[in-house]
Formats: sequence, C-alpha cells, structure tokens
Amino acid sequence: MSDPGSLRPASAAETASAAAPGSVSGRGSRSGRKRGLRLPTWSQLIDSPRVLRAGLNVWPPYLFSGVRVVEIADDFSSATVQLRLRFTTRNYVGTQFGGSLFSMVDPFWMLLVLHQLGSDYIVWDKSAQIDFVRPGRTDVVARFVVTPEFVAELREAAAGGDKVLRWVETEIHDRHGQVVARVRRQLYVRRKPSAA
Repeated sequence: MSDPGSLRPASAAETASAAAPGSVSGRGSRSGRKRGLRLPTWSQLIDSPRVLRAGLNVWPPYLFSGVRVVEIADDFSSATVQLRLRFTTRNYVGTQFGGSLFSMVDPFWMLLVLHQLGSDYIVWDKSAQIDFVRPGRTDVVARFVVTPEFVAELREAAAGGDKVLRWVETEIHDRHGQVVARVRRQLYVRRKPSAA
C-alpha cells in the first residue's frame, strides 16, 4: 500500500510545468526523462572586463566582505582589488581578518590567465598559500599583472596537451605601501583536447 502522504493533488505550478513542452518535470519533456535546468557559467555570460568587475562587486562573497574590484584592464592583462578595513573585516584584535585577505585574491590569477589564453585552454587554481607579514591596520590593495611573456610560456608548455603547473605570487599592501601579506597560488593550465 502506498504512503497516504504521497497522494496529494498537484499544484497549479506543477501542472503548468508538466504540460509545457520540454519542461523539466519529465512528463512534458521530449525525451521522457527528467532533465535539470543548466544555467550558464560566468565565463559564458561575461566577455567584458567592465561587466565582470561590476558583477564581482555585487557578488555576495565580495559585497559583504568589503572586497572591491577597482579595475580590470580592457585586455584582461591586469586587475586591482581593494579590501576595506571595516567592522565586518576586522579580526579579534582589530586588524584585517586573514580569511578576507586570502579571499580577496582568490579568483584573479585564474580569471586573467583564462581570458589571456582563450577558450582553447582549461585554467584552474590548484593550490594556495599565504604568508602574513604584518598586521593590516588600513585598507589594503592587491595588484595582478599577467605579462605577455608569462602567457607565451604557458602556451608553449601546454602545446602538447600536458598539464602545466605554475606558481604565481601577489603582494597585498596597506595604504602606506607596506606589505601586509604575500599570497602564492598554483595555476593548473591544460590545452583542451578538442583544440589540439
């Protein structure tokens, strides 16, 4: 005997969804199988550095943690990111929270290198390390620069389809120009098999 709790009338939304051709519910899908809604990725939506900067500035992990993307170059060769010192970014002793310092530099090497190499390449962050040099008592800034020589070296190393691992380093500076932290990230780069 079936569970009486499972026998309930369908809601209007469920009925409309089931009746729609190609719907996700399965009853109205062309193949008869259930399919999930597949949303586009950021990289599929954003080709403009200006749009990417605006999107990152309202992205909840950055918006609510005081991170502000100040600039992304038109050719994706550089970026500048700021972390404001405010109540929500201070640690127990009143200086910049280490987790906020670490997260402010999170996606930028991967994003810049991905845009520089183009769609024939896979780029991921593989590993990361942070060295706290001195307490951050002011707003802090990090700058990322992807040189043409670095991009050419990655292309050459990945030409055969092998994975390429490269360490990059970013310094986080306070408003007086002093180094607050050094962050190292290991990039994973590989040429897509379909591009070979």
